[in-house]
Amino acid sequence: MQQNFVSEISKPFLPEGNKSDLGIESTLQELSLYIFEVETSCTGAEVAKIFEKNPLLPGVILQEEGKYVGMISRRQLLEFLIRPFGKEIFFDQPLSILHSYTRTGILTLPDTTSILAAMQLSLRRSPELLAEPIVVKTLPDTYSLLDVHELNIASWQIRGIETQVRYERSQAQIIQNDKMASLGRLVDGVAHEILDPVNFIWGNLTHLSNYSQDLMKLVTAYMREYPNASEEINTIKEDIEFDFLDQDLSKSLASIRTGAERLKKLVNSLQNFCHIDTIHPKPVDLHVCLDSIILLINSRIKGEIIIVKNYGYLPPIYCFLGQLNQVFMNLLSRAVDGLLDEAIRQQYNLDNLDTIAYDRKPQIEITTEVITQLSTTSYMGDSRWVSIRIQDNGVGMSEKQLQQITESFSIGKRAEKETSLEATYRIVTARHGGKLNVRSQLGKGTEFEILLPLV
Repeated sequence: MQQNFVSEISKPFLPEGNKSDLGIESTLQELSLYIFEVETSCTGAEVAKIFEKNPLLPGVILQEEGKYVGMISRRQLLEFLIRPFGKEIFFDQPLSILHSYTRTGILTLPDTTSILAAMQLSLRRSPELLAEPIVVKTLPDTYSLLDVHELNIASWQIRGIETQVRYERSQAQIIQNDKMASLGRLVDGVAHEILDPVNFIWGNLTHLSNYSQDLMKLVTAYMREYPNASEEINTIKEDIEFDFLDQDLSKSLASIRTGAERLKKLVNSLQNFCHIDTIHPKPVDLHVCLDSIILLINSRIKGEIIIVKNYGYLPPIYCFLGQLNQVFMNLLSRAVDGLLDEAIRQQYNLDNLDTIAYDRKPQIEITTEVITQLSTTSYMGDSRWVSIRIQDNGVGMSEKQLQQITESFSIGKRAEKETSLEATYRIVTARHGGKLNVRSQLGKGTEFEILLPLV
């Protein structure tokens, strides 16, 4: 749609805007921008006639020999004309004279500016300028006018869309959390059912070991007292391979004990991972949490990745155990995936050219310690934090990839789609009041550092 106006000065018009629906990333060029440019030699009377014929026109762009020099809004022109003797002074005078009296701050923005950013800049103007139109610059050196009321309407529409997106996402998150809670309760129930027979086996292994030793002592005593056993007893000893049984029985019981102990640890780790958090945080041993997650992902490592633990002394930390387990799982799984993928690429030489040397054993190093951070302000004391660093020796990330990860932590990005890394950031920062730092360099691996406040 194009609205044409007839004038002896020029033909102001309203170009067609972008017909697509507005979104969070929409820019000023998608709005209706009025184009009306005149030379400063024109009189106020001529421009007033244009305003009278076009009541929606917010102002006029001023030019001198075709170059932009400023803008006079409809409001400014009318205010000067209604002043005492204003009509006699300004009505028949060139616009250059009027412009010399109206030199105020003009907000000029490129047409690529987002609508939300333009709205923020508009609201930062002084109160007497809030109703003034905005000058929009379009390459090459073309200027148009945006009515601030239209900017307000577009901004509110986008805010409504953003609010709807956040609402839908929050509803989906509530449903997902409910599903995960139900799954956690189910897995916890299954783990409990497994743990009962495991505890039965574990509890009776000690008795079984003692009983077997006592029986072997009894048999040995019989053999000493009656060295000349009957043919039937000798036949039975040969059939059951008594000498081998004597040596292997203790080994079999030790293997059963080891298997039961490993299964018990695995089930306990599964129960801890599926822990359903309460309303209030509880004190937790972070080293136990980390060991539980390492045990759960051990089947994926299969001896191909070295796990190095540099555990320092940590006091119990008040936190939400289930969510913090999810954080450790996300970061460790990310490190494992990166190392295994890189090992496969190196093995099959998928990159063929200029790959970074990867001649070292894949390794994940976990370091925990209590650190003190100096305050940047004099009125705040130094703060103590618990630091958990998860570092791999993979190929690392470029500065661009690192910047993309940092930008993905913004609220706007998480509102669109939240990945495991963004969820990790949300749990650490919003839920626990901590910090999540990312450091990486090509050829030197990646490090994620979790900082939790020590209270």
